[in-house]
Amino acid sequence: MNIFKKNSRIKWISGVLITLVISVGLVGFNNDDERNFSIVKNLDIFYTLFRELNTYYVDETNPEKLIKTGIDNMLESLDPYTTYIPEDDMEDFKFMTTGEYGGMGSLISRNGNYIVIAEPYEGFPAQRAGLKAGDKLLEVNGVNVVGKQSSEVSELLKGAPNTPLKLKIERPGENKPLTIELVREKISINPVPYYGMVSGKSGLIILNNFTQNCSKEVEKALLDLKEQGAENIILDLRGNPGGLLDEAVKIVNLFVKKGVEVVSTRGKVTQWDKVYRCTSEPVDTIIPITVLISRGSASASEIVAGSIQDLDRGVLIGQRSFGKGLVQTTRNLSYSSKLKVTTAKYYIPSGRCIQAVDYSSRNEDGSVGLVPDSLITEFKTRDGRSVYDGGGVSPDIKVDIDSYANISFALVAQNMLFNFATEFAITHKEITAPTEFKITDDIFDEFKQFVAAKEDFKYESATQDMLKKLKDVAIKEKYYEKSQKEFDELEKLLKLDVQKDLNIFRNEISELLGAEIIKRYYYQKGAIKYSLQDDKELKEAIETLDNPTQYNGLLNGTVLSHAGDKRSMK
Repeated sequence: MNIFKKNSRIKWISGVLITLVISVGLVGFNNDDERNFSIVKNLDIFYTLFRELNTYYVDETNPEKLIKTGIDNMLESLDPYTTYIPEDDMEDFKFMTTGEYGGMGSLISRNGNYIVIAEPYEGFPAQRAGLKAGDKLLEVNGVNVVGKQSSEVSELLKGAPNTPLKLKIERPGENKPLTIELVREKISINPVPYYGMVSGKSGLIILNNFTQNCSKEVEKALLDLKEQGAENIILDLRGNPGGLLDEAVKIVNLFVKKGVEVVSTRGKVTQWDKVYRCTSEPVDTIIPITVLISRGSASASEIVAGSIQDLDRGVLIGQRSFGKGLVQTTRNLSYSSKLKVTTAKYYIPSGRCIQAVDYSSRNEDGSVGLVPDSLITEFKTRDGRSVYDGGGVSPDIKVDIDSYANISFALVAQNMLFNFATEFAITHKEITAPTEFKITDDIFDEFKQFVAAKEDFKYESATQDMLKKLKDVAIKEKYYEKSQKEFDELEKLLKLDVQKDLNIFRNEISELLGAEIIKRYYYQKGAIKYSLQDDKELKEAIETLDNPTQYNGLLNGTVLSHAGDKRSMK
């Protein structure tokens, strides 16, 4: 019976694949017989291989998993952005493009064996129902979720708007579990989590992603700031991974005249090549602008930043951007699945492409790494400044940011900061405003005692990590035995002293801890206000806007910018 079912399934798949082969053979390749034959041949090989594998492999196979693995590995050989989206992942895809989903409005994370509420969004069902950061989920609509993965629990929490959600939780500080009942809603995350005046003249707009209608939120913030007296605008695109190209064009259009070219796309299908211009009357073409960018600013963020730079409309501050100048188009597949496929490269007004020309030279976070001079070409902005391609957008003013110490990463990864903030909120019913709150000596000492009590807190210092690598190399090269005594002495000398490291890196740890505590009382906006107080790039932006001579000098080329320095590409 099983063999009959299996053979029936194979025949059905065979029919589908044969139809696919014939279709591909008949469409789109009339003038290329060799390519046409190659496609038909290899699809037939794939089908016969799958048939034999499914029939004769010693264990029962999962056809869906096999095909998905094959598809994923095939697409992985192209670029990181061409991906297959099965029907099961369509909700996540919709959220990425629209910022909307059906649920309760909260971030969740794994903490030990539990899924916990990491951050309830202010004004949404989770927060209104009384859920707090640190609450451990025990049951979701009667289903035990202890020990489950975040993705599994997320699927249980999501659902159609206006449907009930019953949660059983364990709350730190409470003696028995609590039951929380709420109703799911259509959750729409505002892509502008914060805007406000940051000095007497300058207004800040933070844009997190380029989802549908994000340009309207930016416009709303811009108009409000102008009413508040803003004479300068700082647009913060740091860490913004991008999104919809049309929205990027509309945001540039807020500051640039109607009809001006913002970006063009060019790909294999020439009929799809397109020039995107400003189509509306702008809000303000004169107000001074600085745009904050980082290594995490990608795609649509680079269109906005690069266009503002190429049109000499504003000054860029921060670090070189990610280097993603590829356009993805979503194509419908059978059974409600989709293919997100790279169809073109985009080019900003100077004619340069932001895409990294060398895929192999990437940093650990995926951003552009070292670009050789031989791969860099000079372009000119509208007013004649020199700018360069090769990958990413280089800022006019480069601000180096300090990397966090290993102990800080460990405190975040092992939930030390999160768990301390949860306990802190139990014993402190209220705190001062975000712009006034400080991690005092007493709070930091309390945190140090908290960490000291956690015997399972482990980490390696950067020095220990390097010593470990050196030891591995010494073993391979046969130097370790005669140097073992010295290695042992070094290991003892470099033995971790957690309390000492907490003191050494107090400033950065306090910054992270303060933001985590603030979220318990003032949510995301409060944490943003707190973090902006010691923001190096923001301070640089304010100082630049307050100095018209420097600002205008950067735009007209009388003051040398990093964008005009070929060496800054390295």
